Amino acid sequence: MLPKYKRVLLKLSGEALLGSQKNGDPFDPKIIEQYANEIKQVVDLGVQVAIVIGGGNIYRGMNEADSGIERAHGDYMGMLATVINAMAIQAMLEKIGVYTRLQSAIVMDQIAEPYIRRKALRHLEKGRVVIFGAGTGNPYFTTDTAGSLRAIEMKADVILKGTRVDGVYDSDPEKNPAAVKFETISFQECITKNLKVMDTTAFTLCMENKLPIIVFDMNLPGNLLKVVQGAAIGTLVG
Repeated sequence: MLPKYKRVLLKLSGEALLGSQKNGDPFDPKIIEQYANEIKQVVDLGVQVAIVIGGGNIYRGMNEADSGIERAHGDYMGMLATVINAMAIQAMLEKIGVYTRLQSAIVMDQIAEPYIRRKALRHLEKGRVVIFGAGTGNPYFTTDTAGSLRAIEMKADVILKGTRVDGVYDSDPEKNPAAVKFETISFQECITKNLKVMDTTAFTLCMENKLPIIVFDMNLPGNLLKVVQGAAIGTLVG
């Protein structure tokens, strides 16, 4: 089946890489391998893929009063964590034969290219998976915002937000068994119903640029491919 989208930005959470780990390690190798194989299936269809990944499995921002670490300093620590995750995904993708480029919003020449928009676009056009690390390079912005920003800059057709739940619900389905899932929902409805699809800055960027978001369960094998082919998987926000 032909893909519905030509260019996508895949937003992954760092916490998802924990998988079933219980020994304190930040990665579950099986999850990274699964994600890499899912991404390869999409790339093999001819879809151009960009990736933004969080760093919550390694470092989550903490309250300054509790940790003694000021917010800006902690945010930079979080950005470095995203680069570690990006390198893990990159290593697994290249192991299975997918060409990649890692670009960082914070200059670190030995391990990543600096983020250059036109260069990233050229990589995508050549069929390389482009992984964006270090968020936006600025404190006070989340990786959700980085994902929205990069998707707009890359002229992506859609943001695919891979999570551990299968869409957007009217309440937390992990806490409320009676939660109702939305198949499609508008940006305005999300705001009216106070649904936390993304943080406010990221969500506003998507709404203002009419960039649709699909929230879906990334951990279910085959879901990413189905979403790219246009199947009614997850929730379409747009």
